[in-house]
Formats: sequence, C-alpha cells, structure tokens
Amino acid sequence: MAELAKGIIYGIEDKPPIGKRAVLALQHVLTMFGSTVSVPLLLGPAMNMTPSEIVILVSSVMLCSGIATFLQVTIGSRLPIVQGVSFSFLAPFFAIIAFAKTGNLSMQYIAGAIILGAFIEIAIGHFKLIGKLRKYISPVVIGPVIMLIGLSLFKVGAPKAGTYWPISGIVILGIVLFSQVFSKKYKFFRLFPILSAIVIAYLACVFFTFIGSFGPGHPAYINMSIVSDSTWFKPLDSIFFPWGLPKFHVGFFFAVLAGYLASMIESFGDYHAAAYMSGAGDPTEEMLNKGIRSEGLGCLITGVLGGFASTSYSENIGLIGITKVASRHVVMLGAGFLILLGFFSKFGALVATIPEPIVGGLYTALFGLISAVGIQQLARADLSSDRNLMIAGLSLFMGLSMPAYIEGVAAFGYAPGADAIAAALPKALADIVNSVLSTGMAVAALIGLTLDNLIPASDEERGIIQAAK
Repeated sequence: MAELAKGIIYGIEDKPPIGKRAVLALQHVLTMFGSTVSVPLLLGPAMNMTPSEIVILVSSVMLCSGIATFLQVTIGSRLPIVQGVSFSFLAPFFAIIAFAKTGNLSMQYIAGAIILGAFIEIAIGHFKLIGKLRKYISPVVIGPVIMLIGLSLFKVGAPKAGTYWPISGIVILGIVLFSQVFSKKYKFFRLFPILSAIVIAYLACVFFTFIGSFGPGHPAYINMSIVSDSTWFKPLDSIFFPWGLPKFHVGFFFAVLAGYLASMIESFGDYHAAAYMSGAGDPTEEMLNKGIRSEGLGCLITGVLGGFASTSYSENIGLIGITKVASRHVVMLGAGFLILLGFFSKFGALVATIPEPIVGGLYTALFGLISAVGIQQLARADLSSDRNLMIAGLSLFMGLSMPAYIEGVAAFGYAPGADAIAAALPKALADIVNSVLSTGMAVAALIGLTLDNLIPASDEERGIIQAAK
C-alpha cells in the first residue's frame, strides 16, 4: 500500500484547505466539462433543438452530473470519481432520434429507456452481482479494458485538437511542462497543471478574438452569444421532465441496456484505475457494488431531470494521476459546483464557450494516461505467461478492430458487420448485438472474460493474488 500511495499529496479522506479545495474542484469541473457539454451540443442539433432548448439541455446535463457525482462519493464507491454523460449511449440515442425526429419526442423516449435501464443497473449493484463476479475478472481482463477506455477515444484526440493546433498545442505543452517540469519546483503547478493550461489557452483565444484575428467560424473563436442569449437561472418548469413525461419502447430499452452493460464494464475498470491512482489498492466488493448501484440511481435521477445517462469519467481519473490529489472531498465540492452550474445557466453558458481546440488538447494529454494505467494493471498479471499475453493481445486488438468492422462505412462504403447482423437477427436483437460489438471495451471484456476463465491458470498467474517476491 505504501508503494501505491507514494507521491499522493491528498489521500481519499484528506480535506485540503477550503480555498485550495475549491480550485482543485474547479479543475475537475473544467476537465470533465468538455466531454459533458459536447454530448448535448452534438445531440441537440441532431434533434433540431433551438439555441434556448440546447441551453436547457446543457443545464440539465450539468445538474444531473453534479447529483450523480455527489451520490458516487457519498453513498457509492466513495472513490474520487466524477460522473458525467457516457459516450457508450450515443449509438442508441442516435437511433432513437432517427425514429422520433423531433427534440421533445426524442428526449421523452430517451428518458424512458434511461429510467428502465437504471432499474437494472441499481438491481445489479443492490444484489451484489458485480462484487460476486470479481474473482472472474482478473487484471488480464481489466488491463485491456482500461487501455481501450483511452485508446477507443482516439477519434476525439488529434482530430479535435487539429481544428487549430496552435491553441491545442498550448494546452498539451502546458500540461506536460506544468505537470512534469515546473511541478518539481512549484507546488502550484503540481496541483493545478490542467487548470493552468486551460486558462492560458483560453486567455489567448479571448485576446485573438478581441483583436479580430479569430473571427466567427474560426475553431478558436470565443462565441459569447450563447451567454447573452441565456437566462441567468434555469427556469423552474424546466427542472423535472423538461421535455415532457417519458415514453417507453421495448426496442429502445434493449438498445440502451447494451449501453448500460458497456458503461458498467467501463466503470468496473475505472474503479480499479481510480483506487490504484489514489493509493487505495484494489477496490473492495462493497465499493464495486455500491458504485454500480449509485450509478444506476444517478441515471434514474437523470431520466427525471431531462439529461443523459451518466457514468464514471476516465479523464478525471487521469487528472488524479497527474495532480496526485485523490481527495473525494475535492470531488464532492466539484459536484456542488456542477449542481450550481445546472441552476445558474449564465455561468454554464460562459464555460460552454471553451473552444474545441482547447478540449481537443485536453483529450490528447489525458486519454493516453488512462491507457497507460491499463498497462499498469495488466502488469500485475504474469506477463511471462504466453497464456496471458495471448488473451490480453487478442482482447485489445479485437476491441479496436471489431467496432471498425461493425461500423466500417469509411473503409467499405457500408457497414458490413452491422448489415450482416441485421440480416441474421430480429431487429431488436440486432440493435443490441451491434451496440455491444461496436463498443471496444465491451468486446475486450467479453473476449477476456471468456478466455481467462476457460483457459486454466493459477490465481498468481492471472494476477488475482500477487505472487510472493
């Protein structure tokens, strides 16, 4: 344990001074804000929502993320984990939008599917199914899954940063310099490398927008119209079921349920990564079960408040690795900020002006670190074992390759895997299979779980029990 905790400035139960805690919490908010806001900004236009409706959607998402995070750090796993909108649900959400056409109707069906799926996730956590499965899920399985959490998001790394490299480069270079060079001499940069890089890049965008170098349409342009167009506070009638009462559809339920399964697998890996980075060793069965139950409860509340399903956020776990601040009390205060952002629409709109190159630079710097944590987890197993190398290698490769096959429009001009599955199975079942197989973490987990538990090996070889040195 002492080795794991080496370098940690604030442990899980430590309470930094309130001023420092507030800035550290804000850093968590800014780290997750890009991902959280990008989903409503992506789905809102697809639902033909007006700018005012998108502001309500963004506010709802922030409110839901804050509540879900608060539940996670208090009655959930009690690990320093931030909850936010999950990308695992994008495919079924787009399918619902394609069916419903309009924004309100789409959100009503999305809410219905989220609520039904949330009860399943709550039950899995409540009846301790995740904890019971722990002995079947070894580092040979967990390692590739965590690696794919970072690697599967490569499409939003350099492509998003590449919308304007000079600004995203400031973020990437700033994070590297502040966390790896200046932090050795100045504690401020050890604690706030991400926030410092974001602030410098944002101020640069403000300056060049002000002098006219960045005009409308430029990727780094600061568009303040969303701030001026938004109200100061979230309207009271837009808090509960802002899009109307939920509607239920069996096909949508199963499609979203696949997203829940992928999300739980991802969260299982995130709990291990967060506990390891925090110096807590492996999460206990109680942590795993309470964490999943809390995520389900957070998703249930999300369905009521008009947001999207939430899950643990990998980029914020990466932040723990950089700053060495693992206090859940910091994350708890961050949850409070998120809730305030949900009600204080004007401030939420202001933070939403962060340009895409800054978000892309942030992704590029953090997602690789998550993949490295996966390597660290895999190394707990016996890597001199051909068995382990074969299982981990096949899991990792298929986790990257199978989604490309299922969604291979760019390479083939059509989706060969999805089309083949659609032709062979009933539509509702085909949607579920396609959703699972198009999620790299789910593919890696299924292959890893199957092979790791069918091919004999000792617990020491699998990494469940550490071999004596």
